[in-house]
Amino acid sequence: MEQYMITPWATRDGTQDGTQDGTQATPVDWDMQVPPEVDQLADLVSQQYDMTVHSRKLITSKPDKGGAIWRIETDKGPRSLKVLHRTPERSLYSVGLQDYVVKQGARVAALIPAKDGKLFVEMGGKLWIVTDWIPLQPATKVDLVGAQELCYGLGEFHSHTKGYRPPLGAKNSSRLYRWPKYYEKITKKIGWMREMAKAYPDTVASKSILAVVDQYEEQAKTALQRLIASAYPKMVAMGEPHWGLVHQDYGWSNGQNGPGGLWVIDLDGVSYDLPFRDLRKLITSTMDDMGVWDVGWMRGMIEAYHKANSLDKESFEVLLIDMAMPNEFYKHLKEMFFDPVTFLNTEAEGILQRVLSTDQTKNQALAELAKDIEKYPSGNYEELLAAKAPQQLASDIKWDQQSWDLQPQDSPATEPQPTTTIIVKKKKSAVSKEASDKKKVEPIAVVKEQPQPVKADKARGRSRNKRTIGIRQQNLATEGMLKTQEELPVEAPRKKASSASNLIDLNPHLASRKVKNAKPKKALAKKQDMSAKKATKKKAISAKNGIKSAVKPKAKASQGKGASEALRKEKTAKQEVAKRSQQRQKAATQAKRAVSPAKTQRAPVSKALIYSKVAAPTQKKTNSRAQKLRAQKGLKVARGR
Repeated sequence: MEQYMITPWATRDGTQDGTQDGTQATPVDWDMQVPPEVDQLADLVSQQYDMTVHSRKLITSKPDKGGAIWRIETDKGPRSLKVLHRTPERSLYSVGLQDYVVKQGARVAALIPAKDGKLFVEMGGKLWIVTDWIPLQPATKVDLVGAQELCYGLGEFHSHTKGYRPPLGAKNSSRLYRWPKYYEKITKKIGWMREMAKAYPDTVASKSILAVVDQYEEQAKTALQRLIASAYPKMVAMGEPHWGLVHQDYGWSNGQNGPGGLWVIDLDGVSYDLPFRDLRKLITSTMDDMGVWDVGWMRGMIEAYHKANSLDKESFEVLLIDMAMPNEFYKHLKEMFFDPVTFLNTEAEGILQRVLSTDQTKNQALAELAKDIEKYPSGNYEELLAAKAPQQLASDIKWDQQSWDLQPQDSPATEPQPTTTIIVKKKKSAVSKEASDKKKVEPIAVVKEQPQPVKADKARGRSRNKRTIGIRQQNLATEGMLKTQEELPVEAPRKKASSASNLIDLNPHLASRKVKNAKPKKALAKKQDMSAKKATKKKAISAKNGIKSAVKPKAKASQGKGASEALRKEKTAKQEVAKRSQQRQKAATQAKRAVSPAKTQRAPVSKALIYSKVAAPTQKKTNSRAQKLRAQKGLKVARGR
């Protein structure tokens, strides 16, 4: 049972619920039910607390997210059992805040520790919490007094959240710096509404939307410009703990009257932000419900909040800018993005007319409310930023970290993976003749596999290191500067593990392939070159002697037999000299070709490992008339003739 992981159960079918054919006679109302596995987990969680549970009743559930709340009757009195639907890391952020504000004096239900001392139980991939059951009643909506009670309680909650820093391991949640992006998103999606109405011109609400969408888009753009020009950048520069957290879902159901005043419940979605964002949502939604923007209600709600959590002039200005955004228009009409035809033909027209009717009084009410800005003192954020000390990393309270640790998450990415270490022996560079003559076949590599932990999030770094090491090896080999026994880790392709010794030595295999009395190529080439030079020199001397012997008789013959015979012999001698010169040049050329300069620079390799060269295929030209005609025809087509 502990291995069961809680997931949203709104889409569970009959097969998961135990029926054989996958069908259900009656649909399940998951708002008032939870899967049996979750119910069994609730029993197991209750056993982790020092209490005896007599009964358990489901109050509400979130089937689309995987959360639920029970009222349990125990020997310690009525209590609340809740499974938080977010991830454990994100839930730890809100659980830490709940404990923090209780210690600051806020009217928030205190967390009851489990038997192990932690303020939560982690089971089924979620966090579970237990608190005392607080009897609460919703604030009244019929008059301004109830709205003021709600706003005052909100201000108290915000003041108690200041200075909070979550426990180690919690996932931080912040919307403090995202206001401009949010405004840009609203502006863009209002533009999409125009395109949607154009795409479905025959729907009922398309013409009405096209008539007003430009106006609302301009309101959003203007609000964004005002926000950027306001003190917002300086305000957010104060940092997250300075402002504290917002509830994000505060309303008439999550702020209720109880012992001592107004209590705040359901803190699952708390986040860092400018605190009056909750106040803006409460005011605009109340005006939308009323169908009119009432300046008296707005002013009364703001003043009640200000008594519990003081506003300054800059905060009041940003609050007005946020109320000027077409928030209600976007909130109600964004449903068209999910099923445009159905929504535009059924609900859109009625919703749009109600929003337009309410917004007729919006601009005038905001203009009147803006006159109250002088009632609030200046925040002096420039001076505060100048005198701001570096923020401390620790929270205002000391966390007992052992009581806040989450269960370790096992990941297959952290399992040990074999890595390969290549030990490269030092190779002597071909610098001198003596060094090249003494070269022998060196050991190529010794491969050793060692298990080392590898994390998935460092895969990119490993690839980069692999490339860097490869380049380094290449450069060192080129320069002849490899150090003896230098170990360079190189990522090897994943293969099966080697033998028990995990050692592969290539020296025995190479030794068996060595050729007896094998000499380096460079030495052999030089020897051949010297032999060729000696032979050429000997031939040149012989040719010279032949010329002399041929010239001397010529001189004697010229005296005795005549000039014609001497000229003939002289010509023959010259031809012989030219012929021998050509032979000498040919022999020298062949000697040079015997060993190329490129090959003399290579390390000596056994003859058994030398690959034979094969001539590359030549490009044959055809004289076929048919192929020539096709080529010409294709050329004409390509040129467009």
